[in-house]
Amino acid sequence: MQKTKKAQSFAGAFAKLYKKTFYDIMYLVIKMIIRDSYLKKMKAAKDTEFIKVITGVRRSGKSTLLLMFKDYLLKSGVKEENIIHINFESIMFDELKDYKDLYKYVKERITKNKNYLLLDEIQNVASWEKAINSFQVDFNIDIYVTGSNAYLLSSKLSTLLSGRYIEIKMYPLSFKEFLMFNNYDKNDLEEKFNEYLKYGGLPAITLIKNDNELVLSYLNDIYNSIVKKDIIDRNNIKDTALLENVIKYVSNNIGSPISATKISDYLNSNKIVEKSNHQTIDNYLNMLEKSFIMYKADRKDIRSKSLLKTLGKYYISDTGIRNTILGFRNINEGHLLENVVYLELLRRGYKVNIGKFGDYEVDFVAENPNDIKYYQVTQSLKNEDVRMRELRSLENINDNYEKTILTMDKSISNDFNGIKVMNIIDWLLKEANY
Repeated sequence: MQKTKKAQSFAGAFAKLYKKTFYDIMYLVIKMIIRDSYLKKMKAAKDTEFIKVITGVRRSGKSTLLLMFKDYLLKSGVKEENIIHINFESIMFDELKDYKDLYKYVKERITKNKNYLLLDEIQNVASWEKAINSFQVDFNIDIYVTGSNAYLLSSKLSTLLSGRYIEIKMYPLSFKEFLMFNNYDKNDLEEKFNEYLKYGGLPAITLIKNDNELVLSYLNDIYNSIVKKDIIDRNNIKDTALLENVIKYVSNNIGSPISATKISDYLNSNKIVEKSNHQTIDNYLNMLEKSFIMYKADRKDIRSKSLLKTLGKYYISDTGIRNTILGFRNINEGHLLENVVYLELLRRGYKVNIGKFGDYEVDFVAENPNDIKYYQVTQSLKNEDVRMRELRSLENINDNYEKTILTMDKSISNDFNGIKVMNIIDWLLKEANY
């Protein structure tokens, strides 16, 4: 509690002095808590010809990662004058409106030695990719950019910079990181896990989590910022009420099959909106994905290895944001468990789909270039019918890849006919390799 009060006091005073927002400064307070897995990726890509593009939902840690990397550069002998660091959310750089302004600004600061260009929230600069392309041609420079929406990697950028960029996907804190950020020990892990489910993994939450009013304000600010800046403003949306209702519907149906038609029928039949059509809703769903507030898991036929076009499932980037949208009293732990597992698999570098095998469905098919793993997620296996249902889905897959059921049960058998059973908390902590 003392740490939280000191951080808030420091943040408030510093914000007044430098005219920055309270939460921006709070975010800088925790900047030296290193997230090694992401920093390692940046170090490995350093001085390669590729542009390093760091993507992720707002306030997941991208700006802090750039600060960490800048510290690393300085400690490794790079001089301050050879590092050009621009945060486009700062009023200091308001004059950099388009690629020509950006090019001129950077050109005036280029030195004869190797230069490092760190550009934070670059999507705020019109046609920024043209400047990046010229930087690579004209200067001896290593480029790192961050962005809070997938428009950063639009077809235009992919065409212009084809084969010349690496994407580093950043997510909110894993449970393992959550424990580290809070300086928690391994005692009472279930209680701490419930806290993680409730408040989510945005790093700054660790400073204010003892004050519910601050937490709610912070999460609301982030949610509103994502919806306004990355969805409404960018796409010039007029029917904001329909968008809000689509977001609420998806948030309330995490881990359930969803389609634009299904949402449209629900909203129309319950007279929640005057009128909606599935094409508009489909566009909104696509926008939610591009803003990184939602992720879509497609269904995959395990036998044919083909993706199925209908009834994918959606997961939210942070459970705290989801609880803010629906209210903290409306927490469905089963759905949140599935959400946590999905995001953890993404962190571990897997491509994740929903598995379909005949009449059976598998919660997650996780694939990387070297392996495939199957997962079922359930609150408990103590009920016989539930246990048989979860086992049956995996038993019918007749290949030799690893199959696991994740549950909150503590005293469980480790194996059912070759199918592993693990406590979710144990799996989150023991098998994390980042």
